[in-house]
Amino acid sequence: METIFQSIEILSKEKGIDPQIVLDAVRDAMLIAARKHFRTNEDYIAELDEKTGAIQLFAVKKVVEQVTDPSHELTLAEASRLDPAAEIGSEVRIQKNTDALGRISAQTAKQVIFQKVREAERETVYQEYSGRVGELVNCTVKRIEGPDYILDLGKTESRLPKKEQSKLESYSVGDRVRCVIKMVDKSSKGPGVVVSRAVPELVMRLFEQEVPEIYDSTVVIKGCAREAGERTKIAVQSRDRDVDSVGACVGMKGMRVQSIIRELRGEKIDIIEYSDDPVVFATHALSPAKISRVTILDPQERHMEVIVDDSQLSLAIGKKGQNVRLAAKLLNWKIDIKSEEEKRQEVESAMAALVAPGAPVSVLIDYGLGEKLAEKLLEAGVGTVEKLGQMTPEQLEEIPGIGPKMVARIQEAVNAYYGQYEEGAASPAAPEEHAPAPAGEAAAEEAAAGEAEPTAEVAASAAPAEEVASRAETVEMVQPESDTIKDSEPETSPTGEQGDRPEV
Repeated sequence: METIFQSIEILSKEKGIDPQIVLDAVRDAMLIAARKHFRTNEDYIAELDEKTGAIQLFAVKKVVEQVTDPSHELTLAEASRLDPAAEIGSEVRIQKNTDALGRISAQTAKQVIFQKVREAERETVYQEYSGRVGELVNCTVKRIEGPDYILDLGKTESRLPKKEQSKLESYSVGDRVRCVIKMVDKSSKGPGVVVSRAVPELVMRLFEQEVPEIYDSTVVIKGCAREAGERTKIAVQSRDRDVDSVGACVGMKGMRVQSIIRELRGEKIDIIEYSDDPVVFATHALSPAKISRVTILDPQERHMEVIVDDSQLSLAIGKKGQNVRLAAKLLNWKIDIKSEEEKRQEVESAMAALVAPGAPVSVLIDYGLGEKLAEKLLEAGVGTVEKLGQMTPEQLEEIPGIGPKMVARIQEAVNAYYGQYEEGAASPAAPEEHAPAPAGEAAAEEAAAGEAEPTAEVAASAAPAEEVASRAETVEMVQPESDTIKDSEPETSPTGEQGDRPEV
């Protein structure tokens, strides 16, 4: 029977748990099996004889004068037959035959033992590994369960889920893998330790192993952003001005960083020099793109704007936005990247919005547009008459509170507003509708009658210079010798002298 103690000792060493926990589990299993077999409410005690290794089972009853509960009590006469020293109020143990428990009870006991051992194992694993989260560990692939890998940590198993794997990697049973402990869960059914190959801490731990300056804290890792299997950005800073932080991580001919890249199956790594100034740090973080300027939009919300040359925009953004996304993670800032052309257009749009051309909509109130209707247009963002005139009736009807009748009123008011300019432009332009020669003859006759001077003033104020010149040439062709026409020129002729260019 000594084999029971030997088995308990072997099991305890294998699982790394206290032997007393296994002994307690065996006792509990015996009690559960006894209750199922005897089907009584008696109180049982299980003891393991250290000399023989035998498991003894006792029913415990209390000595009383008058029995009211036979399952828990017995008389003094009955107790004296079992234990001569028994007295009223004492407890007496009645040994039970364990041979009668049977195969089913033994199977139940086995299940209870395994359950207790698993609980103790989980607690032991949690106590050991919960304080080692983020630590780099060496594992061996033990088996593959679907998309997940079950790894052997030595004392226990760990799980490498699909989402914690790198896209570039695949393993077979027996392969050695270096992972980072991500979390420890003692409530899970499977392995309680979850490891990862996708977290940024893996790159940081690898740099600590490969770069002595990081291990002795001469160079400090200030941050790391990673998209596993594709690219990593790591920021480092030197505490010694004589030590180049980036050069120390790269190593002679890139040997140090190349060994890490091989471990990560070819993943790209950008080593960036850290700076306390977010502007300088952003310039480094967005490498290899060249940055024109950086503007802090909101220091409280950690929001910045980065301007790059048009040729550098795609490089700064990166493939599918990867470069700027990693830079934003590394800085913990929100980054807006724009090209010089986009920024110029944005500034022009902002300036145009500040000095919006055209008359305000409110001027249409004088042309039949109601005040409430003008307010509705302003609420809809239609602030100028020009913008209102460019809108179609369908667009106007989309504005809340405006129907077909109101659209007609708006169109009438806009037409009336522009009509004043058309009427003003039509009066001086009326002579242009006639043939040039009759117009010249009429002007000559009016000039001869002493009425040419007011006609010249109207033409000078309303007609363009080219039209005036053409009409003047026509007049010269009709009456080239007319002194009256020459005297009717405006006082401010293009040459500064009177008589050079006649006006009509």
